Amino acid sequence: MPLEVSIVSPEEELYTGEAEFIRAKTVEGEIGILTGHIPLLAQLAPCEVKVRLPGGAEEAFRIDGGFMTVKEDKVIILAEELGEDIAFE
Repeated sequence: MPLEVSIVSPEEELYTGEAEFIRAKTVEGEIGILTGHIPLLAQLAPCEVKVRLPGGAEEAFRIDGGFMTVKEDKVIILAEELGEDIAFE
């Protein structure tokens, strides 16, 4: 079962959908999220959040810090500000 992911800022919703894996940088270091991850609340540093979609394609989103919550295979990233999204092959 994939992760349910939402990446939002006060101004817009950048991404909502499923993912196999999420990678982001917290203020304490880089973190990866897979299905079954323990509940988490983390402060994010300015970084590029990478989202591996079902099937293996990846997308990346630049954020200028924020917070991430993980609970019951749901990931919500509340970004202070969003940058341009970057698609990966």
